[in-house]
Amino acid sequence: MKNWFRSGSPWIWMTGGAVSISLIAVLGLLMLIAWRGLTYFWPSAIHEFNVELEDGSNRVVIGEIYDREVVPIQRLLEAGVKIDPTLETVERILVKTGNREYVDLDFSWLLGTAITKQTTPAAVAVFERFNNGNFYGYPIAIEEAGTKKTLTSALQLETLIDRAVALNDKAQDLQKGKISSVNYELERIRLKLRSYELKGELTSEIESKYNKISEGLRAEYQIHEAQLFSYRDQANRDAVIVKDMRGEEVRIPLSNVLEVTYPNDMGIVSKITHWFGNLGSFVTSDPREANTEGGVFPAIFGTIFMVMLMAVIVTPLGVVAAIYLHEYAPKNGVTKMIRIAVINLAGVPSIVYGVFGLGFFVYMLGGSIDELFYPESSPSPVFGSPGVLWSALTLAILTLPVVIVSTEEGLSRIPTSLRQGSLALGATKFETLWRIIVPMASPAIMTGLILAVARAAGEVAPLMLVGVVKLAPTLPVDMNFPYVHVERKFMHLGFHIYDVGFQSPNVEAARPLVYATSFLLVTVIIGLNLTAIGVRNHLREKFKNLEL
Repeated sequence: MKNWFRSGSPWIWMTGGAVSISLIAVLGLLMLIAWRGLTYFWPSAIHEFNVELEDGSNRVVIGEIYDREVVPIQRLLEAGVKIDPTLETVERILVKTGNREYVDLDFSWLLGTAITKQTTPAAVAVFERFNNGNFYGYPIAIEEAGTKKTLTSALQLETLIDRAVALNDKAQDLQKGKISSVNYELERIRLKLRSYELKGELTSEIESKYNKISEGLRAEYQIHEAQLFSYRDQANRDAVIVKDMRGEEVRIPLSNVLEVTYPNDMGIVSKITHWFGNLGSFVTSDPREANTEGGVFPAIFGTIFMVMLMAVIVTPLGVVAAIYLHEYAPKNGVTKMIRIAVINLAGVPSIVYGVFGLGFFVYMLGGSIDELFYPESSPSPVFGSPGVLWSALTLAILTLPVVIVSTEEGLSRIPTSLRQGSLALGATKFETLWRIIVPMASPAIMTGLILAVARAAGEVAPLMLVGVVKLAPTLPVDMNFPYVHVERKFMHLGFHIYDVGFQSPNVEAARPLVYATSFLLVTVIIGLNLTAIGVRNHLREKFKNLEL
């Protein structure tokens, strides 16, 4: 045993066991997040409960089962619930009832002892709506062009819903496209006239010229607005009559309906197809209902755009700083202090970087840019307010030490003989760095970039100060010149998780979205890292011959 300890085998086994436990814990966490998030998109069965109330009357509840738990009778008695005290425990069920405008709460707890009947009727439908969440009930009739008709098939209703959705999509595309472009051009003209006025160069000829252009744009706006109202009126033409759990008939305009499904009547293939459709819609659509419904596409786009912009900024800065420190800076106490300071910067709390970014980048640098180049926009700031550019710069400073240290490690592994051989053959020091040293160190540079991307994609605290918002009306990239608008605010997956999980007015409804968005954020980070790893491996193979 003593020799076994001296051989070091116990420490090898201990290290291997620790690594295995860590991997199991990470994989288990990812599997938990994936399961809780992805099952949210599965079409759950819709149950109809007959519940006996304390006064002896009956109540019908229609909805999805969200959770079950067993509670002790004593706890219910203390809460004032009338129940048989001879029992020890009772099961209760959390049901998502929907129909938000007709019930007090989206979720209801039902005691198992109060449920007299439970069924899963095939005819019950789920209406996914733009507003007020899902609606559960039995479709009984439709109103087509003002004429009420008995509903004879699900296809009849789905056809009308597809028509309304297509018209809503056209209206939304028109509003985000041509109408938005006209408004953007009108604002540019207003700012241009304001600029001439501030410079004292505004003449009647210039004013007349731009007013004529504005009149043409306003006429174009009127045409697009009339088309928009036409699309909306056509979408509002039809409606569906649904019998809800109260037994009353409710009229739902089809312009407010995204989709209708019959989960209890779906086979396994239909459910799988519907699951993929829901997942695709979550990734590609905009959020609704205070971010508790809909998709997260603006947050995905904002996260990737900000991280890529940060990578473009931090990579050259970190590489140049590392080359100077390793190749040019004298080996003295000052250089050593700079290296210590760079390493210590990696330990500064991220919120401190956020405060620095807000004070220096937004207020000082952005305010100066507005004062010099955009005086006509005053008092509304352009660059003097939080935006995606300042967020990228803040995270670039936050991740700069990682890139510097990683690049220096790569430079230090290159043999001195390569440098001396290049210089002996007549190359300058810059040519040696550009053609030999930097290419050989490129895998280490990519390693630093991978670590920087992994950290930047998950940071939220500094972004709350320098650019991220709950809901961004427009993306940082659109079809309006100059096409990339780095001064705009943006959405971020990390902040979206915080907002949905802790600021949502409906906690139970938002909980699955927290898991789904968390899994999506991890997927985005893994995707960015795998892309960078692929580039690193390609560079490693490309410059392998230089090491021979």
